[in-house]
Amino acid sequence: MGLGVGILGFAHGHVGAYIAQWREHPEYGIEVVAGWDHDAARLEKNVAPLQVRACATVQELLADAAVQAVVITSETARHADLVEQAAAAGKAIILQKPIALNVSQANRVVAAVNRAKVPFTMAWQMRVDPQNLKMKELLAGDDFGKVFQVRRRHCLGAHVWGAWFLDSWHVSPTENRDIWADDAAHAVDFIHWLLGVPETVTAEIDSLWNPKMPMDNGFAIYRYAGGPVAEVSSSFTCVAGENTTEIVAEKGTIIQNYGDGPSCGVPRPADACGLKWFMAGAKDWVCSDIASPPNHGPRIAGLALPLAEFLNGRRPAIATAAEGLTTLRMTLGCHLSTRLGRRVAIHDPAIDNV
Repeated sequence: MGLGVGILGFAHGHVGAYIAQWREHPEYGIEVVAGWDHDAARLEKNVAPLQVRACATVQELLADAAVQAVVITSETARHADLVEQAAAAGKAIILQKPIALNVSQANRVVAAVNRAKVPFTMAWQMRVDPQNLKMKELLAGDDFGKVFQVRRRHCLGAHVWGAWFLDSWHVSPTENRDIWADDAAHAVDFIHWLLGVPETVTAEIDSLWNPKMPMDNGFAIYRYAGGPVAEVSSSFTCVAGENTTEIVAEKGTIIQNYGDGPSCGVPRPADACGLKWFMAGAKDWVCSDIASPPNHGPRIAGLALPLAEFLNGRRPAIATAAEGLTTLRMTLGCHLSTRLGRRVAIHDPAIDNV
């Protein structure tokens, strides 16, 4: 028997990848025992194959003594309410990204976790990806010297997925704000995790394909005092790519290819190097032995083990509630900058009202 977990909402499809890994690897020490969803049809569709108990209410699931922790993968608009209830019930919490729709809701999440003092982590997959961890390791020492520029591209080909996506909660303003807030947030959090909290952001985001999927293409530039300058580039109308990360430092350059869905899922040379770096004075690139997966699925599923280790007390949070709030401010700062047409401070109080 592993640690008992309840699922609060099956809206976000990534939860299926975590559950599959936990069931395939009992040594991870996680057992899903119950589920709830406000959508009865979606609840039945998900719990029936798992043969776990379907709960009619959140309270029913939280009252189950077998449920020691919860994974909240509901629509983003429901995050704050569910965290408050789970924290009050004393459950450990995994929360799917982003933390909330707005700063007010995110503050509620932080307050609930701090008040109840329950274990809590955000589920940010880029923070545990092996190639990303290697890039952070490379920059942690003195070998590369001062970092001048970081560029992270993170894209999706949502425009070719079919009409279902345009009618989904993922692009609903009331359930999930927009596609930039939902998915460019991955790259924004990567910058936060790699470099810390920037001073300002300047962004240009627009809706270029279909108004039902707003904010589908854009750039954001984050400035740090004395450097570096970091760029997030996201298009959700992208069918293919290659380069996803470029880090320019004083003594070398780091390149990562095939780091997002469109770049990972298209043909590549059999000997293609996913992560490499070149040092000043060297004669050739150094190619990392960390392979790029054949598609983006393994990166999503790769969260299952770190999440299991967190719930079992074998590792710290992947990202705290406070870090989730900061990443949200960095993301919503992009929206404010786009509206105002100028640079915005990350701690500008106006972000609280976006």
